[in-house]
Amino acid sequence: MDLQDPANPVMPSSPVWLQVPPLSARVSPEVIASTLARLISSGTATSKADLSRLTGLARSTVDTGIRTLESIGAVRVGGLQHLAGRGRPAEALEIDPSFGLVLVADCGVHQARLTVFDLGQNLLASHSLRLSMAEGPRPVLDRLADEAAELLAGLPGPTDHLITVVGLPGPVDDRNGTVVRPPIMPGWDGYQAARHLRDQLGGRVSLENDVNLRALGEARARPPAPGPLLFVKVGTGIGAGMVTSDGRLLRGADGAAGDIGHVRVPDATAPCACGNIGCLEAVAGLGALSRAAADLVGDGPDAVERFLQALPRREGRALELVQGSALAIGEVLAALVHMVNPSHIVLGGHLAEATDELLAGVRSVVYRRALPLATRNLTITGPVHPTTAGCLGGFVIGAEQLLQPDALLERLNTRQHSH
Repeated sequence: MDLQDPANPVMPSSPVWLQVPPLSARVSPEVIASTLARLISSGTATSKADLSRLTGLARSTVDTGIRTLESIGAVRVGGLQHLAGRGRPAEALEIDPSFGLVLVADCGVHQARLTVFDLGQNLLASHSLRLSMAEGPRPVLDRLADEAAELLAGLPGPTDHLITVVGLPGPVDDRNGTVVRPPIMPGWDGYQAARHLRDQLGGRVSLENDVNLRALGEARARPPAPGPLLFVKVGTGIGAGMVTSDGRLLRGADGAAGDIGHVRVPDATAPCACGNIGCLEAVAGLGALSRAAADLVGDGPDAVERFLQALPRREGRALELVQGSALAIGEVLAALVHMVNPSHIVLGGHLAEATDELLAGVRSVVYRRALPLATRNLTITGPVHPTTAGCLGGFVIGAEQLLQPDALLERLNTRQHSH
């Protein structure tokens, strides 16, 4: 069991923020309780006075909502809040960490990272493992379930209220818990992956695209921005995830939003795993670059790794190929900038982490090709959390599910029936 490395923390120094739905004049008690709990979890408001001011709710309504949350063990008093210029200190509220657990499995094509968080945003356990999505869903999911069960068994407290969030490197139908026609995951199309894990681990299981998890983690670890955040992952595949300025993931009608790896590159003829030719992934992804550098890195399953190792040594042929990759990716992103006008583009993935040449090249193309109006407030950077953004995104999804109105109502009904 690997715990948090102080030099590379999983959780940011400030709490990740949770999305708060808008309140109207007629809302149910559980919606009010959910709103208050999310504000407390985010650190946005920690006293009843702050909650009343931010939500516009009457103090009596806030008092009732807090009593509800305290009765089911979701919120507790964590101390006193001393405010300048005021007399009696207010009670400082916090989410009770034991209210639930979030298990995140952030999976790439060849590796996965498992993390377990409590609802207080504390990392309880983590473990990294090698796997291959090409083996098919059953062996991969069985391996994940076994490793996750071992992590959970090592925790000191109960694991009754568990939510599992799984990031997978393909288009995801989150409503049905399946992966949809993933080009680099043979045998996964339509497989009930969420049900498979739920049968073995219990609790609720949610699937999400791995790039979406990174996008959400990056966005929620930063202060809210005036425009969308676009996270671009460049590795074996190329994909993008977009989070709107109010913190929502843009998944699209069928979970295919952001699949930029299959945008056609003009004049390119390289065959792609999806069956088309000239896709961005087939031209600028790590697999394509390592094949083009066969004279330098050879072939076989380790060619990609050898290509990545050549970049810090500044091998001329490898750097030249990365520059070509940056040109192709930058052209696609320049078009996206005109369509969605993001405030941040975050460039991550194995290739971006191996060399700054990719980021520098993409920046140059986007700022040159996109109009000034669309780029005057645009920042293009590497990730704030390069190795853990997916874990953060998974925590956000799990925490919001634990604190959503119907989940709180279910816990309240269970408590009332037990008494």
